[in-house]
Amino acid sequence: MTGVEVLASPEWQAREAAHVARMRKWTVPHQERRARGEKHPVLDFLFTYYSYRPSHLERWQPGPGVALAGPEAHRFLDRKGYVSTADGVLLDPAGFGAGKVRTAEFVLRLLTATASRAPRLSCFGLHEWAMVYREPADSVRHNQVPLRLGSAGTDEVVESLDIRCGHFDAFRFFTDAARPRNELTPSRETQVALEQPGCLHANMDLFKWAYKLDPFVPAESWRTVSSWRSRSGKLDMRASPYDLAELGYPPVRIETAAGRAEYARAQAEFARRAAPLRHRLIAHCHRLVSAAP
Repeated sequence: MTGVEVLASPEWQAREAAHVARMRKWTVPHQERRARGEKHPVLDFLFTYYSYRPSHLERWQPGPGVALAGPEAHRFLDRKGYVSTADGVLLDPAGFGAGKVRTAEFVLRLLTATASRAPRLSCFGLHEWAMVYREPADSVRHNQVPLRLGSAGTDEVVESLDIRCGHFDAFRFFTDAARPRNELTPSRETQVALEQPGCLHANMDLFKWAYKLDPFVPAESWRTVSSWRSRSGKLDMRASPYDLAELGYPPVRIETAAGRAEYARAQAEFARRAAPLRHRLIAHCHRLVSAAP
């Protein structure tokens, strides 16, 4: 079969073992917490918000056009979409059907548009504050941890600052009272037009776009975006209204000018580091769409 990279058994098994070990640093503690009935407002986010099962995150995928040699590769035939060929076991290109093509085309449009824009660094993480604005204490999303400034203090911060959130999947969690305070009204239809590379959630969503194309994204890309999402999620919650200091997350006090400057610096650094990951996914989507039947 032409255009296929063949991996010898020792090579792909070593890559698989490295992937599983890396992913279990996140999945095992999460599963242990869940077994104890415990919730963690920061570390569980990878699994609760994005709803990607730990077992799937641990599962190594070679990506398209890669054949796995050796009899050990036959276990991949138990997974949907793998076929046996003269070169070894690989993803069946026919499995990249019309639905996956549409997903890849949308991701390509979205990430290309996002990458074309200059980062805007003036949102200061207020989306998390808008999600609890004028909300009863028992309805707050992470009500197992207190609000740093209390309900009244949190509301005062929201009312004293301009909210400029352009990310729909953050905006849709705003309270009814907070929605009119946002300068934009993002929707699924305006997503491609509004997302920009300074947005922390748009950068975290690189994880989502990778798993939407599973199993046609190599696992090495999974490791990169999973680690990235975890680090950026910590900043997201440190700048939130929640008091997470006892969990080891000192606050970024965006209610102060110094805190807003700190957040903007960190946001700019995350935007810089997200750029090559975004371009890598753009290139991968180009290849997938170009090779689609």
